[in-house]
Amino acid sequence: MTGLAALTTAPEGVVLAAEDLSMFGTDPWWLVVIKAVFCFAFLMVTVLFSIVWERKVVAWMQLRVGPNRNGPWGMLQSLADGIKLMLKEDVIVKRADKVVYILAPVVAAIPAFMAIAVIPFGPADNQVSIFGHRTTMQLTDLPIAMLYILAVASVGIYGLVLAGWSSGSTYPLLGGLRSCAQMISYEIAMGAAFASVFLYSGSMSTSAIVEAQADRWFVILLPVSFIIYIITMVGETNRAPFDMPESEGDLVGGFNTEYSSIKFAMFMLAEYVNMVTVSAVSVTLFLGGWRAPYPVSTFWEGANQGWWPMLWFVLKVQLLLFFFIWLRGTLPRVRYDQLMKLGWKVLIPVSVVWLMLVATVRALRNEGYDFSRIVLYVGAAVIAILLISFVVDMFRDRKRRTEVEEAGPEPAFDPMAGGFPVPPLPGQSLPPVPRRTPRRERELVVSGGPDTQSDGNASDGKEAGGV
Repeated sequence: MTGLAALTTAPEGVVLAAEDLSMFGTDPWWLVVIKAVFCFAFLMVTVLFSIVWERKVVAWMQLRVGPNRNGPWGMLQSLADGIKLMLKEDVIVKRADKVVYILAPVVAAIPAFMAIAVIPFGPADNQVSIFGHRTTMQLTDLPIAMLYILAVASVGIYGLVLAGWSSGSTYPLLGGLRSCAQMISYEIAMGAAFASVFLYSGSMSTSAIVEAQADRWFVILLPVSFIIYIITMVGETNRAPFDMPESEGDLVGGFNTEYSSIKFAMFMLAEYVNMVTVSAVSVTLFLGGWRAPYPVSTFWEGANQGWWPMLWFVLKVQLLLFFFIWLRGTLPRVRYDQLMKLGWKVLIPVSVVWLMLVATVRALRNEGYDFSRIVLYVGAAVIAILLISFVVDMFRDRKRRTEVEEAGPEPAFDPMAGGFPVPPLPGQSLPPVPRRTPRRERELVVSGGPDTQSDGNASDGKEAGGV
């Protein structure tokens, strides 16, 4: 009830932060170029650090050393890997569609860099001085900045799909199709999580959303939306345990199987840049953006002034990147049917129900209802939905049980039908596996008894061992 209480105790009115975008679009062209180069450099440096950090953290989790040769403490390992990939032979397979084959890595990498353009690194009203010119710590902002981020993220998936199709091979094609299905499945729940933030902040502008978190971060006000987005951002970036498009066990590497050299490196670059981008979006929407954490902001008034907001933003992004690494080193890869079931049967229904709950609470609050009445109405609606679902499940199980009884015993399943081992279909079950006799039912043989000397070879061996 923490999120519900926070929703009902917010000030009246949906719009909590007015969209004042007049400070954007006034910078000279050379300053725009500097800020664009900084955004690109920020992503590249963060990616280089994240690759080394991931290998170090996973090695630490597995009691290994990790990279320790290139540079101090192995910190230049990712740079050495990039140089190595550039110097490798660039192979183009014979059956590939060469134009699409070459453009696919570019289509995957470029959109990954574009979303950072609307991410605020600092407050819009606290401009910093760059070569004597006052400017905001954000490249630009839009009234529909979050829709721009969703659109750019959707374009990037075309690179993976086209890479799998243009390779002219079966396994890359399967990896590309998996990427497309995974993106569609998880982007719906992600959009619903975004919509809850839009309802509460009253804006799609990233700077306005951060300003709306002045009192409390949205991770406290909208915890379900935060959890849904955390799960969907792992699925959107094809990271473990949702790395089905490039699962080595059944796809030999997935959509990038037929790629080498710099084109292969661009796919890896796109994956890590997407990790940084979705982490930055999560920080902006739910973790207060550039705002200092709670203990720091209470006793230090200048924590959100000057260049300090960039430090808090970078620390929050690194914390979420560590979460990505932690998942990879902890959880095994899920099956593809489990991936789709989680997306369509769990995340989408939960996100839609939570969105309706947030909209209802906001509407009741705008009508002037107090907290107790809102809790009563919302609690009654939730209980009614749970009762209805319980009754429906009960009748469904009864109907299914009746159908099974009428159908009679199902035929025995033959796992070697057709001469090849096949898995059971839905409704079929494997025959019981023969087990050895339990140890407690075996006949106990006393050491040194007559049974131990019945074998002549055994006695000879014992004598030889004694000698």
